[in-house]
Amino acid sequence: MVDIKYIGHSAFQITNGENAVLIDPFVQNNPKYDWKKEPLKDILLTHAHGDHLGQAIEIAKDLDIEITAVPELAAYCREQGAKAKSVSLGCWLQYSWGRAVFLPAFHSSALPDGRYGGCPASILLDISGARIYHAGDTCLSSEMKTVKELYAPQIAMLPIGGTYTMDVEHAAMAAKWLGVKTVIPMHYGTFPEIEADVQKFIQLVNLNNTAVGVLNPNEI
Repeated sequence: MVDIKYIGHSAFQITNGENAVLIDPFVQNNPKYDWKKEPLKDILLTHAHGDHLGQAIEIAKDLDIEITAVPELAAYCREQGAKAKSVSLGCWLQYSWGRAVFLPAFHSSALPDGRYGGCPASILLDISGARIYHAGDTCLSSEMKTVKELYAPQIAMLPIGGTYTMDVEHAAMAAKWLGVKTVIPMHYGTFPEIEADVQKFIQLVNLNNTAVGVLNPNEI
Protein backbone atom coordinates (compact mmCIF):
# COMPACT_ATOMS: atom_id res chain seq x y z
CA MET A 1 0.00 0.00 0.00
CA VAL A 2 1.52 3.30 -1.14
CA ASP A 3 0.65 6.36 0.94
CA ILE A 4 1.20 9.91 -0.38
CA LYS A 5 1.46 12.69 2.19
CA TYR A 6 1.49 16.30 0.97
CA ILE A 7 3.50 18.43 3.39
CA GLY A 8 3.11 21.67 1.46
CA HIS A 9 4.56 23.63 -1.47
CA SER A 10 6.39 20.87 -3.42
CA ALA A 11 7.20 18.62 -0.47
CA PHE A 12 5.82 15.08 -0.41
CA GLN A 13 6.44 11.98 1.65
CA ILE A 14 5.68 8.70 -0.10
CA THR A 15 5.55 5.64 2.14
CA ASN A 16 5.70 1.99 1.13
CA GLY A 17 5.27 -0.25 4.16
CA GLU A 18 8.03 0.55 6.65
CA ASN A 19 10.05 2.66 4.21
CA ALA A 20 9.44 6.25 3.12
CA VAL A 21 11.05 8.76 0.77
CA LEU A 22 10.89 12.54 1.15
CA ILE A 23 10.89 14.80 -1.93
CA ASP A 24 11.88 18.50 -1.85
CA PRO A 25 11.50 18.85 1.94
CA PHE A 26 10.61 22.52 2.38
CA VAL A 27 8.74 21.50 5.53
CA GLN A 28 9.39 24.39 7.90
CA ASN A 29 5.99 25.96 7.22
CA ASN A 30 4.04 22.90 8.35
CA PRO A 31 4.23 22.46 12.14
CA LYS A 32 2.07 19.32 11.91
CA TYR A 33 4.80 17.43 10.06
CA ASP A 34 7.28 15.77 12.41
CA TRP A 35 9.92 14.11 10.28
CA LYS A 36 11.58 12.64 13.37
CA LYS A 37 8.59 10.27 13.72
CA GLU A 38 8.48 9.16 10.08
CA PRO A 39 10.14 6.03 8.58
CA LEU A 40 12.32 8.06 6.22
CA LYS A 41 15.03 6.23 4.33
CA ASP A 42 15.95 8.70 1.57
CA ILE A 43 15.56 12.29 0.41
CA LEU A 44 15.26 13.19 -3.29
CA LEU A 45 15.82 16.75 -4.51
CA THR A 46 14.63 18.14 -7.84
CA HIS A 47 16.86 21.22 -7.70
CA ALA A 48 18.78 23.57 -5.42
CA HIS A 49 16.41 26.48 -4.76
CA GLY A 50 15.73 27.04 -1.09
CA ASP A 51 12.03 26.22 -1.35
CA HIS A 52 12.99 22.73 -2.57
CA LEU A 53 16.28 22.05 -0.78
CA GLY A 54 14.39 23.14 2.33
CA GLN A 55 15.46 21.24 5.45
CA ALA A 56 17.02 18.34 3.52
CA ILE A 57 20.48 18.74 5.03
CA GLU A 58 19.20 19.01 8.60
CA ILE A 59 16.93 15.99 8.20
CA ALA A 60 19.58 13.87 6.45
CA LYS A 61 22.16 14.57 9.15
CA ASP A 62 19.78 14.00 12.05
CA LEU A 63 18.37 10.71 10.70
CA ASP A 64 21.65 9.59 9.08
CA ILE A 65 19.98 9.08 5.68
CA GLU A 66 21.14 9.91 2.19
CA ILE A 67 20.15 12.69 -0.20
CA THR A 68 19.99 11.94 -3.93
CA ALA A 69 20.53 14.90 -6.25
CA VAL A 70 22.36 16.02 -9.38
CA PRO A 71 26.16 16.27 -8.86
CA GLU A 72 26.46 19.99 -8.09
CA LEU A 73 23.68 19.89 -5.50
CA ALA A 74 24.85 16.60 -4.01
CA ALA A 75 28.37 18.03 -3.61
CA TYR A 76 26.95 21.04 -1.75
CA CYS A 77 25.03 18.74 0.59
CA ARG A 78 28.21 16.80 1.32
CA GLU A 79 30.04 20.08 2.01
CA GLN A 80 27.40 20.78 4.65
CA GLY A 81 28.03 17.41 6.32
CA ALA A 82 25.18 15.35 4.89
CA LYS A 83 25.37 12.03 3.06
CA ALA A 84 24.56 12.56 -0.62
CA LYS A 85 24.53 10.48 -3.78
CA SER A 86 25.37 12.20 -7.08
CA VAL A 87 23.24 11.18 -10.07
CA SER A 88 22.42 12.53 -13.47
CA LEU A 89 19.32 12.12 -15.60
CA GLY A 90 18.03 8.96 -17.22
CA CYS A 91 18.88 5.87 -15.16
CA TRP A 92 16.90 3.78 -12.69
CA LEU A 93 18.02 4.03 -9.08
CA GLN A 94 17.14 1.26 -6.61
CA TYR A 95 15.95 1.98 -3.06
CA SER A 96 14.38 0.10 -0.15
CA TRP A 97 10.97 1.63 -0.97
CA GLY A 98 11.12 1.13 -4.78
CA ARG A 99 13.02 2.79 -7.60
CA ALA A 100 13.27 6.22 -9.22
CA VAL A 101 14.65 7.91 -12.32
CA PHE A 102 15.60 11.58 -12.57
CA LEU A 103 14.24 13.18 -15.75
CA PRO A 104 14.35 16.63 -17.41
CA ALA A 105 12.72 19.77 -16.05
CA PHE A 106 13.05 23.27 -17.47
CA HIS A 107 13.89 25.81 -14.80
CA SER A 108 16.91 27.45 -13.13
CA SER A 109 18.90 26.23 -10.14
CA ALA A 110 21.26 28.03 -7.76
CA LEU A 111 22.80 26.92 -4.47
CA PRO A 112 22.25 28.97 -1.30
CA ASP A 113 25.70 30.52 -1.74
CA GLY A 114 24.92 31.60 -5.31
CA ARG A 115 26.86 28.90 -7.15
CA TYR A 116 25.29 26.98 -10.01
CA GLY A 117 23.13 24.18 -8.61
CA GLY A 118 23.20 21.86 -11.61
CA CYS A 119 20.39 21.02 -13.99
CA PRO A 120 16.89 20.90 -12.48
CA ALA A 121 15.05 17.60 -12.63
CA SER A 122 11.69 15.94 -12.43
CA ILE A 123 11.47 12.52 -10.77
CA LEU A 124 9.54 9.41 -11.78
CA LEU A 125 9.01 6.93 -8.94
CA ASP A 126 8.03 3.28 -9.33
CA ILE A 127 6.70 2.03 -5.99
CA SER A 128 4.84 -1.27 -5.69
CA GLY A 129 3.54 -0.94 -9.22
CA ALA A 130 2.47 2.69 -8.82
CA ARG A 131 4.16 5.12 -11.21
CA ILE A 132 4.29 8.61 -9.67
CA TYR A 133 5.69 11.64 -11.50
CA HIS A 134 6.93 14.65 -9.51
CA ALA A 135 7.48 17.39 -12.07
CA GLY A 136 9.66 19.62 -9.90
CA ASP A 137 9.68 23.24 -11.07
CA THR A 138 9.15 23.36 -14.81
CA CYS A 139 7.36 24.85 -17.75
CA LEU A 140 5.17 22.77 -20.04
CA SER A 141 7.50 20.60 -22.10
CA SER A 142 7.15 17.99 -24.82
CA GLU A 143 9.37 15.81 -22.60
CA MET A 144 6.13 15.00 -20.79
CA LYS A 145 4.92 13.15 -23.88
CA THR A 146 8.08 11.04 -23.66
CA VAL A 147 7.39 10.38 -19.98
CA LYS A 148 3.95 9.04 -20.93
CA GLU A 149 5.38 6.84 -23.69
CA LEU A 150 8.21 5.37 -21.62
CA TYR A 151 6.81 5.24 -18.08
CA ALA A 152 2.99 5.64 -18.24
CA PRO A 153 2.61 7.32 -14.83
CA GLN A 154 -0.75 7.06 -13.08
CA ILE A 155 -0.24 10.01 -10.71
CA ALA A 156 1.44 13.36 -11.31
CA MET A 157 2.38 16.17 -8.93
CA LEU A 158 2.33 19.30 -11.08
CA PRO A 159 3.19 22.92 -10.22
CA ILE A 160 0.34 25.31 -11.01
CA GLY A 161 1.37 28.62 -9.43
CA GLY A 162 2.73 30.38 -12.49
CA THR A 163 5.45 33.09 -12.41
CA TYR A 164 8.27 30.56 -11.89
CA THR A 165 6.54 27.44 -13.24
CA MET A 166 3.52 26.36 -15.23
CA ASP A 167 0.23 28.10 -14.55
CA VAL A 168 -3.10 26.28 -14.36
CA GLU A 169 -3.68 26.26 -18.13
CA HIS A 170 -0.26 24.85 -18.96
CA ALA A 171 -0.41 22.37 -16.08
CA ALA A 172 -3.75 21.08 -17.36
CA MET A 173 -2.14 20.42 -20.73
CA ALA A 174 0.76 18.71 -18.95
CA ALA A 175 -1.73 16.36 -17.30
CA LYS A 176 -3.17 15.54 -20.72
CA TRP A 177 0.25 14.90 -22.25
CA LEU A 178 1.27 12.71 -19.31
CA GLY A 179 -1.95 10.70 -19.57
CA VAL A 180 -2.26 10.34 -15.81
CA LYS A 181 -5.41 9.28 -13.98
CA THR A 182 -4.85 11.63 -11.04
CA VAL A 183 -3.14 15.01 -10.67
CA ILE A 184 -2.04 16.55 -7.39
CA PRO A 185 -1.44 20.31 -7.73
CA MET A 186 1.59 21.75 -5.95
CA HIS A 187 3.82 24.83 -5.83
CA TYR A 188 1.00 27.32 -5.41
CA GLY A 189 -0.28 29.62 -2.68
CA THR A 190 2.91 29.61 -0.61
CA PHE A 191 3.88 33.13 -1.73
CA PRO A 192 1.83 35.96 -3.30
CA GLU A 193 3.61 35.46 -6.64
CA ILE A 194 2.27 31.93 -7.00
CA GLU A 195 -1.39 32.26 -6.10
CA ALA A 196 -3.49 30.02 -8.38
CA ASP A 197 -7.12 29.44 -9.31
CA VAL A 198 -7.45 25.83 -8.19
CA GLN A 199 -11.08 25.57 -9.26
CA LYS A 200 -10.16 26.60 -12.79
CA PHE A 201 -7.42 23.97 -12.80
CA ILE A 202 -9.90 21.31 -11.68
CA GLN A 203 -12.33 22.28 -14.44
CA LEU A 204 -9.64 22.21 -17.13
CA VAL A 205 -8.25 18.86 -16.03
CA ASN A 206 -11.66 17.25 -15.67
CA LEU A 207 -12.34 17.95 -19.35
CA ASN A 208 -9.91 15.11 -20.08
CA ASN A 209 -11.51 12.75 -17.55
CA THR A 210 -8.57 13.12 -15.19
CA ALA A 211 -9.18 13.42 -11.46
CA VAL A 212 -7.64 16.18 -9.37
CA GLY A 213 -6.61 15.38 -5.82
CA VAL A 214 -6.28 18.67 -3.93
CA LEU A 215 -4.42 17.74 -0.75
CA ASN A 216 -4.42 19.93 2.34
CA PRO A 217 -1.05 20.02 4.16
CA ASN A 218 -2.87 20.90 7.38
CA GLU A 219 -4.62 17.53 7.35
CA ILE A 220 -1.58 15.26 7.37
